[in-house]
Amino acid sequence: MSKSAFDKIAAGMEAAIDYVDGDREGFVTHIPDEIDLKGIRTSLGLSQPKFAEAFGFTVGRIRDWEQKRFAIDAPSRVLLTVIKNEPAAVLRALGRERDYAVTLRPTDAATARTRTGGRKARPDLSTKASHAGKGG
Repeated sequence: MSKSAFDKIAAGMEAAIDYVDGDREGFVTHIPDEIDLKGIRTSLGLSQPKFAEAFGFTVGRIRDWEQKRFAIDAPSRVLLTVIKNEPAAVLRALGRERDYAVTLRPTDAATARTRTGGRKARPDLSTKASHAGKGG
């Protein structure tokens, strides 16, 4: 490794440590302007009422957002982005991991990675009760 490459890596590590320590000057956080809420919800296999219940929204607000009656506010867009990428982490944070199971569709991670070109497949969230008799 060249000295130049090492210096760049070291500078990046120092910046990451500064960020973790709270020094956010010069960093930009991206909050998406648009969120495909229906796409997120359906990729998790949840109805509007189940999605609202799982993640702490009201059903009316979910309907309003999906039908574009109201714009999704910035904090909600942040949460929805996290739900899109890490639904299990959000459920754990909300203490709901016991109420909902996270499984991959199609049936296993290997098939999912093959179909998605190596990327993680979208999880399917459903109530644990719906997994009764399926080994879960």
